Amino acid sequence: MKSQITSWEQFFKAEQSEQYTKELQTFLDEEYANNTIYPPRQMMFSAFKMTPLDCVKVVILGQDPYHEPSQAMGLSFSVAKGIPLPMSLINIYKEIESDLRVKMDYSCGDLSGWARQGVLLLNAFLSVRRGEPLSHRHPGYVQFFEHVLTILNELEQPIVFLLWGSFARGYRRLLDNPRHLILESVHPSPLAANRGGWFGKRHFSQTNEFLSRHHLEPIDWQNTSRT
Repeated sequence: MKSQITSWEQFFKAEQSEQYTKELQTFLDEEYANNTIYPPRQMMFSAFKMTPLDCVKVVILGQDPYHEPSQAMGLSFSVAKGIPLPMSLINIYKEIESDLRVKMDYSCGDLSGWARQGVLLLNAFLSVRRGEPLSHRHPGYVQFFEHVLTILNELEQPIVFLLWGSFARGYRRLLDNPRHLILESVHPSPLAANRGGWFGKRHFSQTNEFLSRHHLEPIDWQNTSRT
């Protein structure tokens, strides 16, 4: 079924009337007023602002933002410039290097360059309390996330969904459009990756091969923060 939604602006406007949106808004107002919350509120929707709906080529699903100071920037797996790379992102870079035979810049974990190329870096929960992972696992976010995935699934444009880890893989049930490619693996976190199932999956080259077959520009995975 073709979606009637053609832009994120249209999507957010439609969601405003939903009861869950009002409840989530109230929750976030209280949390930001009374606790240290990441990312800064103006950065919560960075993924949607940087990757327009009609430009989405790849979706990388994350769970919730990094919960330490200055890390979260509204893009899954990405950290602000000047912040040391988390181990999951280091493992992502290592796999890119092995898969594509390129050299990654480990001094920069800002993935906004990917977002500008059509990689939607999407967290399920868009905020978190400082030092408390999954503290914003609010039912409103669950509903919002499922609505986003439903819209993406219905798009006619071919999309690659990268589902890393059991949490992300649990959403495969919403992705049944044969136009899209779904690639799954364990999470790139050290605990999961070192047990096997992350390194050697070649998701990055497979993604680009799929995009090329559909006459779309491949992702320059080496280009992170650069425009």
